[in-house]
Amino acid sequence: MIARMIARRLAPVLHQRLQEVPAVVLIGPRQVGKTTLALAEGEVHEALYLDLESERDRAKLSEPELYLPDHFGRLVILDEVHRAPGLFPVLRGLIDHARRAGHRHGLYLLLGSASLDLLKQSGETLAGRVSFLELNPFSVLETRDHAAARDLDRLWLRGGFPESFLAASDARSLRWREDFIRAYLERDIPQFGPRIAAATLRRFWTMLAHHQGALLNVAQLARNLGVDAKTAAGYIDLLVDLLLVRRLPAWHANLGKRLVKSPRVYVRDSGLLHALLAIGDKETLLAHPVVGASWEGFAIGNVLASAPGGVQSLFYRTSAGAEIDLLLVWPDGRKWAVEIKRSLSPRPERGFHAACADLEPERRFVVYPGTETYPITGETTAIPLADLARMVAQPEA
Repeated sequence: MIARMIARRLAPVLHQRLQEVPAVVLIGPRQVGKTTLALAEGEVHEALYLDLESERDRAKLSEPELYLPDHFGRLVILDEVHRAPGLFPVLRGLIDHARRAGHRHGLYLLLGSASLDLLKQSGETLAGRVSFLELNPFSVLETRDHAAARDLDRLWLRGGFPESFLAASDARSLRWREDFIRAYLERDIPQFGPRIAAATLRRFWTMLAHHQGALLNVAQLARNLGVDAKTAAGYIDLLVDLLLVRRLPAWHANLGKRLVKSPRVYVRDSGLLHALLAIGDKETLLAHPVVGASWEGFAIGNVLASAPGGVQSLFYRTSAGAEIDLLLVWPDGRKWAVEIKRSLSPRPERGFHAACADLEPERRFVVYPGTETYPITGETTAIPLADLARMVAQPEA
């Protein structure tokens, strides 16, 4: 079941991109399903698969200029490509050579678990030759019977990592997430930067979980952890780069108002958030102080996972209390304002109306955990999360 669910997620998009460009970079956190998706696509192309965490496969690429040309005409899948950063200049030369030989599309599929460095390296070196896709954990649009409240609650509690969401019980799901966190801290994270004590980084990650959705205050985090601000900022950058934490930037255009400029910070996957806080079931979650912020981060993550490329995501807040939880800015300048409520009788706050008066968004929504879409006022609509995600994915439908 897991393989089928993963394979049908981005498969059409991935297949199309490989028909258009020589190389596609598929990024996403570990265990999200990148390899499963790539291998499903690879079956179509009779692809060559190389795992750069394998010493045997890395040895094959000790001289890539000699090895890879033997496979021109086949799709080559390079998994965990961040393990071989020196490969990108070689791929550029091979792509250009293949183009001259008539092989212009679907040459390389590169998989990586870190975003910023990989995007920078591949984007600079392979400019004009590469397309990027991000694979997120399961969203409300991908899980079966997502409109049913019980399934939405399961996705919220367990998060969207396939093994966690589809586990036989909440207890097994929590154990998987705890093992995932431990593996990241002890094995994976040391690959991406200076060695950090696993216990220290776990404390920091847990601090972020306790401050889910709060404004980023690096100085306070540094004091609480007993490190300097530069070190704490580096920890944030690392977790963002690994697609485990989200920085939601603030809108700060010149409106003649005092605007909050610090970003908000969220643990991206709600299941990991709950595991960091030792929340194992729905009853514990509903009684926990993080419940509102958890739902907010969950809703934001699902909406952004559905948004097409080019859509900016921000929040808006003034010193006077005007606030929009999520502001979507479309490439043509249109704005959608979203307030998020964990209530079956959602009513927008006064600050939301004030913020909308400032920014004049085209659409105004209040996301809530119900199942019906209905107008609250003439301009504001109450909407279930899955319906808004679908609307964002197809705004012209």
